[in-house]
Amino acid sequence: MPKANATIPSRLYRLFGPALVGVVALAFASAVAADPVWDKVGEIIGKTGTEMTGGVYRIALPRTDIKATLDGVDLKPGFALGGWLAFEKMSDATMVMGDLVLTSEEVNPVMAKLLASGIEVTALHNHLLRNTPFTMYMHVYGHGDAVNLATALHEALAMSKTPLVSTTPPAAPPQIDLDTAAIDQILGAKGANNGGFYGFGIRRAEPITDAGMTVPAAMGSAIAINFQPTGNGRAAITGDFVLIGSEVEPVITALRQSGIEVTAIHNHMIDEQPRLFFVHFWANDDAKKLAEGLKQALSHVNIAKS
Repeated sequence: MPKANATIPSRLYRLFGPALVGVVALAFASAVAADPVWDKVGEIIGKTGTEMTGGVYRIALPRTDIKATLDGVDLKPGFALGGWLAFEKMSDATMVMGDLVLTSEEVNPVMAKLLASGIEVTALHNHLLRNTPFTMYMHVYGHGDAVNLATALHEALAMSKTPLVSTTPPAAPPQIDLDTAAIDQILGAKGANNGGFYGFGIRRAEPITDAGMTVPAAMGSAIAINFQPTGNGRAAITGDFVLIGSEVEPVITALRQSGIEVTAIHNHMIDEQPRLFFVHFWANDDAKKLAEGLKQALSHVNIAKS
């Protein structure tokens, strides 16, 4: 098989591998893919995706096979274990990026397959601490023929136990057992019910570019905040803040002062402007109290006005 990444362009196309893929809705379109090449890509990967606003074809890869817990909380796959792949046409070729959720034993076999086929591994890190089983998050990037890219990624995913079976979503998501209106008001944003957890995508005010190309919120430039109900008005929270360098220390200080644990700090891109850092977090407490803590952290960030 030809190397999927045989002709690598400049960093113009190296976009985000979002820190918690799958953790928040960003008002993606839900129409069936109109481009026939996406049907072929979905067939090769083994899961049908969705063509979103802007022509990006996204395939969700939640690790529904992993029954993970953290501090006694059963983690919903989309809440903290939501892998994904996103394909976008670039002139006469296709770009793909994504975030694969892997167990420790799966990391090296998957990475070996990716590198052998020309798919780049752009990041490898944790999002949480103390979760059992422990999971790592591998960000990938490729450029070339869409079919070759999909074939290479399918072969790499086959080295893991990532479910590759399309399922029909329920007619309506389960009710969120939280005062979501109050959380919306505190955060100054509108969340969405993402299959049993409540998610936010909060955009930064300034445009994010990579080698002069704008990186939209749907490609990982938005702050992700997720609430999973844990009973009696409490919620587990996770996600990541997308920050410039001067915002990192004020934000992590505000989070910690509010009883919210900082679990990871890392980058996702190489040539982005402005330079960005991703701060992941975790807590399980009264949902409104946590929302107030997140609000304090957000006050140090240059976020877009609603």
